[in-house]
Amino acid sequence: MGLKELQNDMEGCSRCSSCKWVPFNQIKSWRFAKNCPSITRYNFHAYSGSGKMVMANSILQGRTELNDAVADIVYHCQLCGACDAACKAYRDDIDVNEVLLELRVHCVENGYVMPEHLDVIESLKREDNILGELKKDRGVWAEGLGLKNINEEKVDVMFHAGCMFSYDPNLRDTIRGTVRILLKAGIDVGIAAREESCCGGKVYQNGYQSDGKNYAEDMVRRVIASGATTLVTPCSDCYATFLYLYSRMGKEMPVKVLHISQFMEELIRDNKIQLKNEIPMRVTYHDPCHLGRKGEPYTGDWTGKNKLERLEDQKRQGWFGIYDPPRNILKSLPGIELYEMERIREYAWCCGSGGGVLEAFPEFSAETARERLEEALSTGAEALVTSCPWCENIFKNTVEETGMDLNIYDVNDLVRLSMDI
Repeated sequence: MGLKELQNDMEGCSRCSSCKWVPFNQIKSWRFAKNCPSITRYNFHAYSGSGKMVMANSILQGRTELNDAVADIVYHCQLCGACDAACKAYRDDIDVNEVLLELRVHCVENGYVMPEHLDVIESLKREDNILGELKKDRGVWAEGLGLKNINEEKVDVMFHAGCMFSYDPNLRDTIRGTVRILLKAGIDVGIAAREESCCGGKVYQNGYQSDGKNYAEDMVRRVIASGATTLVTPCSDCYATFLYLYSRMGKEMPVKVLHISQFMEELIRDNKIQLKNEIPMRVTYHDPCHLGRKGEPYTGDWTGKNKLERLEDQKRQGWFGIYDPPRNILKSLPGIELYEMERIREYAWCCGSGGGVLEAFPEFSAETARERLEEALSTGAEALVTSCPWCENIFKNTVEETGMDLNIYDVNDLVRLSMDI
């Protein structure tokens, strides 16, 4: 797909500015009514979803030239999808997300790239991860756990840790604890260890689609060779990549794909793990963008002439993301009290780390995270809980930098505490 195929979407934008706000019937207060980090921070229409639709159409028609200033605006976007979800709350014939993705491709194809994103690409090609870490250290996090290696023996469940969980030392307890829970439940689980590679999702979204496709092909081959029937990942970005982007690329996953929160919810429901220790804590839950509104499955490109004719399950509105499993886990934990923020589920505010913003514009990324942390504090919660290592990472770093009185947990951290393992 290219910008030309999306021209009807661009021309269908009425500049109503609904993409800048949580849908009006969902707003709880003026303080937390906005939904787009870019327009909130820079307060100029071009930074909004609508502004980028106009910009893309102008470029397509030759009325605007792509230059450094235009590209800078394109890249100052987390690709969180909040504008798309808000737009679809009012109309269903515009796919803002698709235009934003193709704008990135257009920038890359015309040589307007971010140096920091090129560093990510080089790291990916050199070490199979996007963090600049050594490939030989990819499986160090699992040492001593006794996990099967899928390169040497067959497994029922393939566990894909993802780049952030594989390398971030501050998340080491979370990922090791998660796997110990699975082993305690008797799951036949294995990992690719040092041979695990990046899913390719982040570079694909940043406009480097051929690189993303190469990693998709490698991942599909690896899954087939493992003999697994289920692939489980604790990373929301990997989950959305496997479920949506791979299918969008024409690289279907040959197994059932689950986020760890879905798998853990099943284990609790089937009494395969026992939650016994009480955790007296007031918490609030943050919906990761790629697990929530961008965690919906791919349903194919619309081939009709009128998108208004699409059925509900033929458009991505954010309704069918993963929202209930992590909340159900929290509700099952003895002593936990869940206090919801104002912007939740498909209308949740982004953590700030997506779309290459964390790498290229760290201050903007941190400011976006602070906004979410302030919303979490407004609930009276003692801790913010999430289900994504990228969210957890930036929230922990921002809390440390600002001194905010808020603990940050992954959902499975609390499960492990209740199980006392």
